[in-house]
Amino acid sequence: MQRPSLPSPNDICIPENAKVVVLFQGDGATKNAKGAAILRDLILSYNLVSAGLTEKQAVLVSSLSLQLGKAQNIGGEERAYIVNAILEEKLKSVDQVNVAVKYFETHTVPVDENDFNTTCGVGFAITAVQLEDHVKRYMDANNASNWSHLGAVIGGVKNVPALRWANPLDIKNAVERVFTEKFGPKEGAKPKPKKETASAADASNTSKLPVSEYDPAQSAKARRTIFEEGFLGSLHKPGDNPQIHPHLRERHLAATGGQVYTRFPPEPNGYLHIGHCKAIFVNFGYAAHHGGNCYLRFDDTNPEKEEGRYFDSIIEVIYWLGFEPWKITYSSDYFDDLYTLAEDLIRRDKAYVCHCSQEQIKADRGEKVSSPKACLHRSRPVEESLTEFRRMRDGHYRPKEAFLRMKQDLSDGNPQMWDLPAYRVLDATHHRTGSKWKIYPTYDFTHCLVDSFENISHSLCTVEFIASRQSYEWLCDALEVYKPKQSEYGRLNIQGTINSKRKLLQLVEEKYVSGWDDPRLYTVIALRRRGVPPEAILNFVSSLGVSTAASNIQIVRFEQSVRQYLEGSVPRLLMVLRPLKVTIENLPEDYFPELGTSVVPLTRTIYIDADDFRLEDSKDYFRLAPGKTVGLFQAPHPITCTSYVKDASTGQVTEVICRLEDRDARKPKAFIQWVAEHAPSGSPVRVDETRLFYPLFKSDNPLAAVPDFRADINSKSMEVIRGAMVEIGKALEESRSRIEKMQSPTVTSERLVGKECIRFQGLRVAYFALDKDARVGMLDQPSTAAGATQEIT
Repeated sequence: MQRPSLPSPNDICIPENAKVVVLFQGDGATKNAKGAAILRDLILSYNLVSAGLTEKQAVLVSSLSLQLGKAQNIGGEERAYIVNAILEEKLKSVDQVNVAVKYFETHTVPVDENDFNTTCGVGFAITAVQLEDHVKRYMDANNASNWSHLGAVIGGVKNVPALRWANPLDIKNAVERVFTEKFGPKEGAKPKPKKETASAADASNTSKLPVSEYDPAQSAKARRTIFEEGFLGSLHKPGDNPQIHPHLRERHLAATGGQVYTRFPPEPNGYLHIGHCKAIFVNFGYAAHHGGNCYLRFDDTNPEKEEGRYFDSIIEVIYWLGFEPWKITYSSDYFDDLYTLAEDLIRRDKAYVCHCSQEQIKADRGEKVSSPKACLHRSRPVEESLTEFRRMRDGHYRPKEAFLRMKQDLSDGNPQMWDLPAYRVLDATHHRTGSKWKIYPTYDFTHCLVDSFENISHSLCTVEFIASRQSYEWLCDALEVYKPKQSEYGRLNIQGTINSKRKLLQLVEEKYVSGWDDPRLYTVIALRRRGVPPEAILNFVSSLGVSTAASNIQIVRFEQSVRQYLEGSVPRLLMVLRPLKVTIENLPEDYFPELGTSVVPLTRTIYIDADDFRLEDSKDYFRLAPGKTVGLFQAPHPITCTSYVKDASTGQVTEVICRLEDRDARKPKAFIQWVAEHAPSGSPVRVDETRLFYPLFKSDNPLAAVPDFRADINSKSMEVIRGAMVEIGKALEESRSRIEKMQSPTVTSERLVGKECIRFQGLRVAYFALDKDARVGMLDQPSTAAGATQEIT
């Protein structure tokens, strides 16, 4: 049977109406088969040939036909309402027509005319004075202080809901008038000074990258912007997601009060990683920004892989990051309801029990090389499938002997519509339901229905689930239940890392790392153990924005973001990793000046790093050597080496004797690290073991390594140094003062549990945090004698 041919654009109108033909020729609708058919129907149904359409109205009708081709559930009365609004010049732009079509996806005639007009911008009017008032309020709320904020203010004002239908050019002109009034005429841009070319060595050394201090106010403002603009700013309003029946929308809005409802639905079969932090930020943050609620829902439908430790860790991570779930729920809470709906799906002839092997199922699905074909059980009677499904429930089948499959659309090009499994048999005890169930629902069956049960308004997930959106919506409509709207954003990937649970387990079991919280990994518990603050992670995630594109970020960018946060929140301390004693012979024993704004003692006995001293001098060596002068970092006086002491048995230098030079001596070419010995202040702190961590993998893409990712492991990813020293000065007082100046968000008790909260910057070395294994005198002992030197082991 041949398909009837569609009319050509020239056949749409009769020849004597050549003007109408010209109006529609070349429009997008006439180039699209479905759009052309709808356009022809509109012209004939509403007698547009004799309606005297203007060219602008013809464009709007053509746009309407395209939008109707994409829309769902738009009936004849609703089409007529939109066409009349165009003819009466209520709808004057393509944007208004598009919004009108979306409006009727969730509404039917008769409608509240005022509601329709408000939603579609019919009769919208605003004076220049009113527009300028909006601009001024926006500028005051967002601290716009000079002309450099012009672009951001224009973009922000355009996104003000009350100005949805304002002319963009009028907005631009109003913003420029207000800026001129507040800041004077705009000055021409000044020429940028030439940048100094950095050496290749400096470019590769990320520790030398400039670091600006973290600004909490600016960070909070950036987060607000994320939820108001771009991908998240363009999401639908609660209740605007199309439903198969109007009463489903009304029931949903009655349950939610029109609020935003989201959920974070992790599978409790592993530890969360850095990528999950973006999902947590998006779901909890979007709900909080709109005054809504976010569930933490455990997708616990696979008892074979779920463990109690994963549940506990996930909850701890959520609170550690600073979020609080509205409710903590489990997919298993709904097992009875899901089973009832599964039987309902069978009765509707939308599901059947299949006994094919997994190999046969793959073959029937085409194995990605051919079209799918129907399973031999697909046409079995409804009552037979119902009986077999109950036999599955009652334990008559072993795993892989029977499946409940959804009867979807094998002619669809989307593999997610090729009769996906809904239930399978598992011989496992569930952590919450025990041995009650022999069958468990799949993700594809569970996810959308539990979203529906919990009245989720925005089902936010990553782009790999785009294909699943069709089956998600199909199942809700097949069962005639409330249908949440799924929207997909790009996931976060950190290059040079691995987040696969299976591969991470290999690293742990094969002893490449010490555990799931090894600081070289990018699980959240590993980042926490490393000393990365939760606010630094959220600051990093928010700085990337949210769009449909994946964020593939290099490790150095993440680390730079963390350093930026730490720069303004942790004390800066002098530190030497490999101490070498230096005695300054021309200083008395009780010499103790306070140097600089940060109180640092300079005493007769100090320690420098052993790498900063050598016995043989050379022209290209600028640090300490016999007879040579160097500066002490942050100290006003240089020192000169006059002699040294060696260990008789090893020949190693154990002490360097130096002379303190006059302040006015010639400026030395190099300044070296040092720590003073000052018992009254408890300085220095001696560290039994210091661990320096480097990237675990040698390349940005360990999965490309041959034969597998383990070939890319960096065997020198951890360096252990014993006996390091850190000065103490007035570190605690300075740290408190620095944090107070930052005006950081409130730090909750969940964020302060753990020794990793003790962080500091070893000046010119690295940032450090106390490890969970550390034993610290001042923390682990009831009291410490005054003046005693502290030790960390």
